Amino acid sequence: MKRFYPFILLLFLSSCSNYGQLKVIVDLPHFLKEVSGIQTVKNSDLIWMLNDGGNSNKIYGLSDKGKLKKELVINAKNHDWEDLTTDDKGNLYIGNFGNNHNVRKNLAILKINHKDLLNEKNVDIERIQFYYPSQHKFPPKKKHLYFDTEAFFFYNDSIYLFTRSRVKDDYGKTSLYKIPAITGNHTAQFISEFTFCNELKCSITSAAISFDKKKVILLSHDTVILFTDFKNDNFFSGKVTLLPLNHKSQKEGVCFKNNNTLYITDEYSHGTGGNLYEFGF
Repeated sequence: MKRFYPFILLLFLSSCSNYGQLKVIVDLPHFLKEVSGIQTVKNSDLIWMLNDGGNSNKIYGLSDKGKLKKELVINAKNHDWEDLTTDDKGNLYIGNFGNNHNVRKNLAILKINHKDLLNEKNVDIERIQFYYPSQHKFPPKKKHLYFDTEAFFFYNDSIYLFTRSRVKDDYGKTSLYKIPAITGNHTAQFISEFTFCNELKCSITSAAISFDKKKVILLSHDTVILFTDFKNDNFFSGKVTLLPLNHKSQKEGVCFKNNNTLYITDEYSHGTGGNLYEFGF
């Protein structure tokens, strides 16, 4: 019904547009029903989004009203795109590292030059490859399925990766790794780990760092995890604040609108979701 009765949907959103502090901004277009990454970039009003694996190799630039403004074809296969991030120059990075079964050996970050976001329709990329040195089998045993990744961001010339656990009763565990943000095949450097809770809903699906570099966000399906007062790049070393969203859906993307407001997206699944939200904190 969501896709075929927009008037009824409008009535629903106008009457139920807030879930605690989570506010529905817009119902996303049908071509973003499996949106898995979202990012704003420097000197642009667009919000960039992508779909995960099994979809086309495109990224979409939307207005904050959900209107499509730009569509770019990326000259790289969408093996399993899971997140977006940006650097201080406005370059955009695609996390081609979804790895549900822990079998991939072609994990990569795809870098898009900021000029191509403005001018091109077909875009070449720089490829930043990496591997986890502690993974020796593909796949490892079920009790060692810690090498899926759905979250990352850029900070101080490096890419920071947050793994997603696929181990039963340990779903909320995430490990923080670091790689250089340059072309090559890099060993992911382990920094630290954090466990949210053990349920499947606690899996980490996206990450973001604030413009002032003082706040780090991890996203699960129903909670925003805020890290502050951290030391250097060990983002788990400081204060941890759990911010319940009071709304359950398959949330897959988060980025900062400003230092105190987030954009969040969820996939359209089982008749719900497929929206762009704002969340202030």
